Amino acid sequence: MVQKDRMTPSEIKASSILASIYALRMLGIFLILPIFSIYAADLPSQPSAFQIGLALGIYGLTQAIFQIPFGMISDFLGRKKVIYFGLILFIIGSLIAGLSNEMELIILGRAIQGAGAISAVLSALLADLTSDESRTKAMGIVGVSIGLTFALSLVLSPILNKLIGVPGIFILMGILSFIAIIVIKLFIVEAPKKNKVTINLAEFLFILKRWDLNRLNLGIFVLHATQISLFIVIPYYLISKGGIPLSEHWSIYLPILFLSFIFMVPMIIFSQRWNLSKQTFLISIVLLFLSQFLFINYSYDILNISLALLIYFIGFNFLEASLPSLVSRIAPIDRKGFSLGVYNTCQSLGMFFGGVVGGLAANNYGYIGVFYFCGIIIFIWFIFSLSIKMPDLKRVSKIS
Repeated sequence: MVQKDRMTPSEIKASSILASIYALRMLGIFLILPIFSIYAADLPSQPSAFQIGLALGIYGLTQAIFQIPFGMISDFLGRKKVIYFGLILFIIGSLIAGLSNEMELIILGRAIQGAGAISAVLSALLADLTSDESRTKAMGIVGVSIGLTFALSLVLSPILNKLIGVPGIFILMGILSFIAIIVIKLFIVEAPKKNKVTINLAEFLFILKRWDLNRLNLGIFVLHATQISLFIVIPYYLISKGGIPLSEHWSIYLPILFLSFIFMVPMIIFSQRWNLSKQTFLISIVLLFLSQFLFINYSYDILNISLALLIYFIGFNFLEASLPSLVSRIAPIDRKGFSLGVYNTCQSLGMFFGGVVGGLAANNYGYIGVFYFCGIIIFIWFIFSLSIKMPDLKRVSKIS
């Protein structure tokens, strides 16, 4: 049977709304990413780089802990109830972080934010509301929304920081989460429960042993570990070496992100039209590694720093959009939701690992330590990816 080419209006509606909720969740890390290290350094307790990294990364740890359990609970209680609970936790954490200037309470607030781990539940709800033929497209919409959210956050964050400060941004996150609850309540109709699917230990181990999926799980782990690590030091870098005040960092991020998306387009075209998906995948990882090399050896003025950031974001944006789509195509048909839950967990663990180890590297070795750390884990990912086998797009499109 040939696949249908178009998503139905109800699938487009559900995908768009749930993609916006996904994007909101990622705002929990993205909006404060470019400014938090500068803000935290001026707190009365004068926290260390490790504490700053922990505050950024602990969000990922609690996400990782609760991601799969929440997804499994939603099979019994219903998706929307668990989503409401997760968003309420996010609101509580946002208020705690926003109403305190004590680093310990901010870390607690970030941990509670992350505990509202609903990404796997959103994936399951999206799967409930879309057909098998439309699911990859729906996940593509989610991937694009996350990429655009990251780009928008880097630009808006310094501006919002000037207007309402980091505490105000935390409060804003809570307000947006409340709006998300209303949107889910009014505009998403939960699909009727199907036959209950259980996950036993054997099935869990089966997914974990899939080496093709593990390469992709390692990839999202490394991608977000480097993202968090870099933004522990990049704001300082732009100020100290680039001479750019924090309030004007958007003027650096905006053109860099714009150019990165422009350069990413030919990579997507080459990947799909000439069946070069593996080559573009590996090239993107090489770009990540090259950016660290430039940071270590040539980032002595704003032009070189900007070039290194541009190269990093070209690779980052391409991989951020590609990885979830690859997981959804490679995973077993009846275990796509669970596979994506494992993938989301690895993404969250990467955030935590990057925040903690990146913070330790910055604390002990300064900027260069962070760049070396990122370069090492990117190189490890590249080695493990050399033997990756990409799914045949033409074959996938013909099979229902």
